[in-house]
Amino acid sequence: MIPTPYYLIDKTALARNMAVMDQLRAASGAKVLLALKCFATWPAFPEMQPHMDGTTSSSLYELRLGAEKFGGETHAYSVAWAADEVAEAVGYADKIIFNSISQLNRFDAETQSIARGLRLNPRFSTSGFDLADPARPFSRLGEWDLAKLMAVADKISGVMIHYNCENDDFDLFDQQLTRIEAEFGDFLMRLDWVSLGGGIHFTGEGYPLQRLAARLKAFQARFGVQVFLEPGEAAITGAASLEVTVLDILNNGKDLAIIDSSVEAHMLDLLIYRQSARMQTSGPHPYMICGKSCLAGDIFGEFSFPQPLAVGDRLSIADAAGYTMVKKNWFNGVRMPAIVLKERDGSLTVARTFGYADFESSLG
Repeated sequence: MIPTPYYLIDKTALARNMAVMDQLRAASGAKVLLALKCFATWPAFPEMQPHMDGTTSSSLYELRLGAEKFGGETHAYSVAWAADEVAEAVGYADKIIFNSISQLNRFDAETQSIARGLRLNPRFSTSGFDLADPARPFSRLGEWDLAKLMAVADKISGVMIHYNCENDDFDLFDQQLTRIEAEFGDFLMRLDWVSLGGGIHFTGEGYPLQRLAARLKAFQARFGVQVFLEPGEAAITGAASLEVTVLDILNNGKDLAIIDSSVEAHMLDLLIYRQSARMQTSGPHPYMICGKSCLAGDIFGEFSFPQPLAVGDRLSIADAAGYTMVKKNWFNGVRMPAIVLKERDGSLTVARTFGYADFESSLG
């Protein structure tokens, strides 16, 4: 057996999401770009490339990775481009998207050879977390003043509007897009393309995909633009797990199982947003599943099992693709999970392992 911990990417599950991508693209005319900030594990890219139109990035390194490992169309966004990054970014990108008008003006001469865009902040979002809310008070993410946007419309060909977050409510999406149309319609009419960002959970079970497709198609027809979506989680929903092993069992008022992984090092978003991991298990034996780092709150959550756990048992933590591998770190020097692909025939392929040399080289 492959030693744990490792992230297990299921190609069959990934293919189900890609089939939805194909349906949405065909029915709507919209293009879909993989959001590398969520998932950038390039050994899985061959499964995704035929079903997506390219990548969107949040930094120069993500941009280069998308251009070299994924191909297709590359959108280059950064909250703030450094002067020494722009020339290289232009070399990789099809479109460069600025977060502010000041950056657009600053790098006007250097970026005239490719399509340019701005981030538009509609000043509302579906995020339930202040930490992730791009419309939070005093947000630095994008421009919103219509007069200022109209004044630079001749310098850009499109905008990115990122305001959805894990939004599985089509009616809410429809209402908010209608509001954008009402408030920014005259400006949108002057553009060639509009990215509606990510955070639309259209690969989720029961999502009304055809209604979404019709809404996107109507938006494109009304404003004469090409719509882009930037799925991150939607691209990899249910497609990966974190495979771990129980190292110790103890009781401190509750039965605790310590595993060979760490929330802070391997599934950091759970810690940031104070959420529990997910496991597909039930039964009469409850345990708190704990990470092995020295952080007191390194806890994956509480779960119940059909049998008592024992040292050496293997567990599978679900939904371990998005915002995990892109955030993994060497906290406590805990062994970093390998990356493993589950092939269509059920066999496992080890794509990458990490060892002491990787830990050492990351620090000096």
